[in-house]
Amino acid sequence: MLERLRSIVQKVNAARDLQSALDIIVHQVRLALDTQVCSVYLLDKDINAHVLMASDGLKKESVGHVSLEAGEGLVGLVAKHAEPINLQDASLHPNFHYLKDTGEENYHSFLGVPIIHHRSVLGVLVVQHEERRRFDESEEAFLITLSAQLSGVIAHAEATGAVEGVSPSGHKTSDTVFPGVSGSSGAAIGEAVVVFPHADLSQIPQRGTRDIEGEIEFFNSCLELVRQDMRSLHAKLSGQVAEEELQLFDVYVRMLDDAALGNEIVERIRMGYWAQGSLAYVANEHVRAFEEMDDPYLSERAIDIKDLCARILFYLQEKVVVETEYADNTILISEEITPSMLAEVPESKLKGLVSVKGSGNSHVAILARTMGIPTVMGALDLPYTQLHGKEIIIDGYKGEVITNPSDQIRTRFLETIQEQNQLDKGLEGLKDLPCETADHHRVHLWVNTGLMTDVIRSLDQGAEGIGLFRTEVPFLLAERFPSEEEQYQIYREQLEAFAPKLVTMRTLDIGGDKSLPYFPIEEANPFLGWRGIRVTLDHPEIFTAQIHAMLRASVGLDNLQIMLPMISNVNEVTSALQLIKREYRELIQEGVKVKFPPVGVMIELPAAVYQTRALAKLVDFISVGSNDLTQYLLAVDRNNPRVANLYSAFHPAVLSALQQVVNAAQAEGKHVSICGEMAGDPGAAILLMAMGYDVLSMNAASLLKVKSVLRNITLAVAEELLENVMQLDDAQMVRSAVDLALYNAGVDRLLRSSRTN
Repeated sequence: MLERLRSIVQKVNAARDLQSALDIIVHQVRLALDTQVCSVYLLDKDINAHVLMASDGLKKESVGHVSLEAGEGLVGLVAKHAEPINLQDASLHPNFHYLKDTGEENYHSFLGVPIIHHRSVLGVLVVQHEERRRFDESEEAFLITLSAQLSGVIAHAEATGAVEGVSPSGHKTSDTVFPGVSGSSGAAIGEAVVVFPHADLSQIPQRGTRDIEGEIEFFNSCLELVRQDMRSLHAKLSGQVAEEELQLFDVYVRMLDDAALGNEIVERIRMGYWAQGSLAYVANEHVRAFEEMDDPYLSERAIDIKDLCARILFYLQEKVVVETEYADNTILISEEITPSMLAEVPESKLKGLVSVKGSGNSHVAILARTMGIPTVMGALDLPYTQLHGKEIIIDGYKGEVITNPSDQIRTRFLETIQEQNQLDKGLEGLKDLPCETADHHRVHLWVNTGLMTDVIRSLDQGAEGIGLFRTEVPFLLAERFPSEEEQYQIYREQLEAFAPKLVTMRTLDIGGDKSLPYFPIEEANPFLGWRGIRVTLDHPEIFTAQIHAMLRASVGLDNLQIMLPMISNVNEVTSALQLIKREYRELIQEGVKVKFPPVGVMIELPAAVYQTRALAKLVDFISVGSNDLTQYLLAVDRNNPRVANLYSAFHPAVLSALQQVVNAAQAEGKHVSICGEMAGDPGAAILLMAMGYDVLSMNAASLLKVKSVLRNITLAVAEELLENVMQLDDAQMVRSAVDLALYNAGVDRLLRSSRTN
């Protein structure tokens, strides 16, 4: 049965569209269970009904025309309760609803299982039989297992149709919402520009071409180069392998002929598509066809197609560098947005970001928040390769992408964007005012930076210091380890720009989701592996070069603080301090007049929470990295959109840990700050202030919003709110209580601003 299950899933995955996938499902399941009817009903939200979309056994003319209202009949009952129904005689059930003209009156036994994707019921898979009997446990288990595996395929196929403005049953639709998670708050309306990595056929978007004949000529020239490669490989291996093996290269050359693959791709280009997209489309069609074949030898030929087309793609991308054209209202989309992709877009044209992979707390999302760009992450069901050039809306408040927007929803979002712009302008007057509560409690607002452009933006927002300078950013953007002199120039620039304000430089923090291309770290579980201080203590030459550069850069400015990341025990701190002191002594001996800087540790691990007091005895200050601390406390990968809803800095366990850190640090008389994304949430900032955090460090885009909230509330009210929420046992209840406090303080207009889940 397992082999049959794999076979069905493979065939469905190879289907070209939704209807083909459903037809394969009903036919293959009917054969596998040796039953007389298999049908699929899908929920069409536009008509709020379950439509019979495919059937093998019921009358063909009823497919696409017969439907049940939501909740109606046995199908509606399966969908409503999201659990299987297995009946010996369906007609005796009180929910039975006879469907005319389907021929189902001949069938008595009924087994229906829900098709569920991301907690939403997409439809119902049904098998029926004339004989009055219950389907046995193995048959029911098979259908449940199959349904679970196919739900994603069905959801993706539905989504592809929705992008083209068509519902599952063929009705014209608009305002299709694709859920993700919020990466950066705000809203944007613009033109989708899909970017992609090279040499990956699966990610090539469908784009148009203005010069069809020129595109065909270019494609044919690349095709000829691949033909030459195949002939060269044949000649090179002649005499080394059997003649029958060499025939594979002859087959490849024939496949490239004008009557085969080459012709199909040219015909696709003549329809107005660019060469790369045409190649990817034809390649995927052939791969699907081969993978559907039952013969193992023939199905494995799909690999040959992929290999051959990848060779053509190489030349298409190698011969002519495709310059991406960015619209004036670009919404950048990719399977996985990278910092280098962001850097390619002129800042004036970039209105929003959508990353299919990643979550609201991944580093690209943090960078987007720093830049103030509305962003949606983790939109796993979005058929992004079909979106290039289309108008879309992104809702960074809810974390949603909307395709085929109607005039009504477009107007609504234009009003939201205008309201946000007015709010931002209204906050500009706070730039030079202190962050002081209504009852005169002073809070210091610092910023997190990684690039010089961040510093300029931060100073413009009235930042009082840098609570986190991510020194790994220059390392990530380089093609090798930056030299000590190169690091010195970068650090000096940061320190000078903010002097005399303090600048907290975190030592190199790589590993986890931050890997250097020239220093790869391959691990099964990178977040629990070799990262942060563990890497640099194992490679003291990297650590000492960085410390040396930092100390030199601080000469005459004396505004440097050094912070150690990912500390899990006191031995790591003592080892790091020894190295820092050694570099300091060397500079003194060289006659460099440098001041020994304050050194602090980041509390990011549960172990460090419990050892805060011991760590505080060794260092000058304590800083909490709430992003990783939340991740490790809740065992939720913050880059995984599938569990993004479980990641919440308002979880009672996280709040308790944050309070414990403050208490322990204050007991040793040490300053304590927080530099995670939580600090930039206006509601969370109230709680952090009440806990006793001296410094809140955030992205520059959040600074004035947080200042506005704290200036409109009293410390007494904040402490009362904290006391109340610490009694709550649910993150959503905490969030609601904080939102109510913002409303009562008269700053509810900021409720939609940067949110911490």
